[in-house]
Amino acid sequence: MQADPTTSIDLNDITRESRRLATAITPASGKWDVIVVGSGAAGGMAAFQLATAGIKVLVLEAGRMIDTQKEYRTMEWPYASMRRGRLPPDERAIGVAEYNFLDRPYGNNPAFEKYRKLHSYAGNTFTRNWVVDEKEQPTTGTPYAGVRARILGGRTNFWGRGALRYGPLEFKSASHDGYDVDWPISYDDVKPYYDKVDVLLGCSGTTENLVQVPDGVFQRPSKLNCVEVEFKRAIAKLGRHYIPGRAGVTTEGVLNKYRMRCMGRGRCGRGCDLQSSFHSPTALIYPARDTGNLTVRPYSIVAEVLFDEVNNRASGVRVIDANTRAVMDFKARVVVLGAGTLESTRILFNSKSRLHPTGLGNSSSLLGCYLSEHMMGIRGSGFMPSRIGTDPTLDDGRPVPPYVPRFRNVTDRHPDFIRGYHFQGGGGAGEYPGMANEMPGYGRALKSSIRKYYPSMISLGGFGEVLPRKENRVTIDPVVKDKWGLPVLRFDYKFGENELKMAKDMAQSVEEMLTLAGAESIRVTTEALPPGWSIHEIGTARMGDDPKTSVTDRFCRLHDVKNVYLADASPFVSGGTQNTTWSILAMCWRTMDYLKEQMRAGEA
Repeated sequence: MQADPTTSIDLNDITRESRRLATAITPASGKWDVIVVGSGAAGGMAAFQLATAGIKVLVLEAGRMIDTQKEYRTMEWPYASMRRGRLPPDERAIGVAEYNFLDRPYGNNPAFEKYRKLHSYAGNTFTRNWVVDEKEQPTTGTPYAGVRARILGGRTNFWGRGALRYGPLEFKSASHDGYDVDWPISYDDVKPYYDKVDVLLGCSGTTENLVQVPDGVFQRPSKLNCVEVEFKRAIAKLGRHYIPGRAGVTTEGVLNKYRMRCMGRGRCGRGCDLQSSFHSPTALIYPARDTGNLTVRPYSIVAEVLFDEVNNRASGVRVIDANTRAVMDFKARVVVLGAGTLESTRILFNSKSRLHPTGLGNSSSLLGCYLSEHMMGIRGSGFMPSRIGTDPTLDDGRPVPPYVPRFRNVTDRHPDFIRGYHFQGGGGAGEYPGMANEMPGYGRALKSSIRKYYPSMISLGGFGEVLPRKENRVTIDPVVKDKWGLPVLRFDYKFGENELKMAKDMAQSVEEMLTLAGAESIRVTTEALPPGWSIHEIGTARMGDDPKTSVTDRFCRLHDVKNVYLADASPFVSGGTQNTTWSILAMCWRTMDYLKEQMRAGEA
């Protein structure tokens, strides 16, 4: 059934509804035990764990509220776009340029123009209302292609749903290859929390018994299609695995009145209106609010953490109202920063005082250092002969594609680089034949060619670990400020020699696998995408037992100020090849358990 274009949402309606929701849950005044900054994976999990334990929590979200039933336009057709036809003819060219960069904000940066065109990231009409305007909130220094979302739930509203665990190779990577340092904790310390996250939020996958990608508590997995089964059998000859993707999606149901099980409709990146995919609002924020212990205040830009010199403690936070620019102070016993690695780091840098002149928690001078993420862009594709010219089948509707786990530097040692990479990608006939954009031809011949090759396509993209290096860092710009007068982040970040050698091997290995599988018309992209493209930033407030060589302790608490905790990926020491969200959720749960014990003991 096609959508009715008259039901499209008006932006003004969204804003009015956001303000109504905010008024409904935000009291005029109140006292809180803990202030949580951010409402995404980190902030949402922190709020849920604390509120359900009877602790009074204030969540400060820099953006607006969201009504997921109205704004997750999962099944809407493109012709029903709320912007279609709204601009007068003489403004449409301007409108295209204005709106296209808003989904992937770096699209308006000349340094990234060629990447935006090559990789078809020109725009997504279904999510562009959820990310920041880079003209209002710029960054400086080396180009960094990050994505920031200021909306309840942050980037969980459109995340890629990859639910992979870090394992022994990540937590003890230095012991494995001698580079840098191990985490001060082990996989065994975090495994119980991964298990709890799987049960609470739902995780789809298969048991594989692979050390490079630990198994979890899985619900029903997705299946490989014909093209993928053929590819799996081929690469098994190399000792490599091709397994169903692990997704933060409930395929069998969870005990949450806001969520339903997955119906396999696809289009997950628009936000799942069944709430099957994990989104912080429905999975964490709303249940936490139902306890009566959670207050959410939107449009609340945290300028700094307030510091009490007499007691050497944080006393609260200073907030700038995004709409009125009014400045307000909110007080609490504990402050939890869960605004994301980069934004939490910026808040700490901007939290200066006599005792902390270079930023709160920065006595080691390591705040902002060791920024890391994943290198992406190396990919390969081809057509599997056995499926060329056959009838297309229904091969989409999966929340994530299949996955080739890391196979480099697991049991052996590659001569050119350390650590490793994995591939994600699949084949078969999806909702739209993506290869059509690159096929030559015109008219009837082009259509015939597309139909012929539609069921046979297979494509894989790599995720490579970027080594944590002290010189890869963020600071705050001494001059440039955002719309609200706050210093912006300044990047000094680039890929190193290890990543460049890894990229070369990634390209060779994906071509090798496609060739072994008998694929035709193989195409390989050898150039990495710009830094930041993965949106998996970690490590700028790394954890450790020594305050001289780390920013936070093994429970993600600032060494310098004992009542400030970090709930996001900023304390991560290294990241492996795995997507970060599931580790953020597990680590945050562990940190909040520790915080609750500290509060019960009167130590926080």
